[in-house]
Amino acid sequence: MNEKSITVDIVSDVACPWCYVGKRRFEAALKVWKGIPIEVNWHPYQLDPNMSEDGLDRDTYLVNKFGSIERTNDMTNHLTTAGKEVDIDFDFGPNWLAVNTLHLHQLLHVAGEEGFKAALKERFLKAYFEETLHLNKREVLHQIMAEFDWDAEKVDRIIEDDSIAYAVKSEIAHYQQMGVSGVPFFVINNKYGISGAQPSNVFLEALTSVANETVQVAAEGDSCGPGCDC
Repeated sequence: MNEKSITVDIVSDVACPWCYVGKRRFEAALKVWKGIPIEVNWHPYQLDPNMSEDGLDRDTYLVNKFGSIERTNDMTNHLTTAGKEVDIDFDFGPNWLAVNTLHLHQLLHVAGEEGFKAALKERFLKAYFEETLHLNKREVLHQIMAEFDWDAEKVDRIIEDDSIAYAVKSEIAHYQQMGVSGVPFFVINNKYGISGAQPSNVFLEALTSVANETVQVAAEGDSCGPGCDC
């Protein structure tokens, strides 16, 4: 890290709607930031690492997690409203499928080595929450990755590479050991933490504080965790 820049490490999962909102709010803050350069690094997290490869349809997933579909109405309404404020059109309709995100993180891991992790992260979030594409299907991932000039063989090779899966799981474990239990979580200069999809002004205040080397940042906002209503 350049001593005249700020590093922000963002821990998130594709299956987390608040990670999508938080990404957009943070990016809105960056657009108006006038301070020293910001280096952004994306890191994996899995809210449900035990999810089957077949995934779960919307009704089964929501009933298992919340007891009934009706109990989720306030949550989805809140997310829909928050999403529209940052140009996200959430679709929690019957075609939505909850999936195990390990393979997505494996693809993101290699995309990071090739310099387009942030763009692929955005694409996966849009596919998952707005287009309701079934991201556990190889043919769907082939189509998405073709947009980034990856062929099907490369996609399959990455997904089937146990060493990449191990690297992803190790990175997740690292942040869990640091105390991250809900996402999104933002680590600034490896010292200060912001939990949740904070409003853009909170990110700006945090970046200003760090840039001025003044106060430690400690804030909490909407996030997803193993037991949260999201």
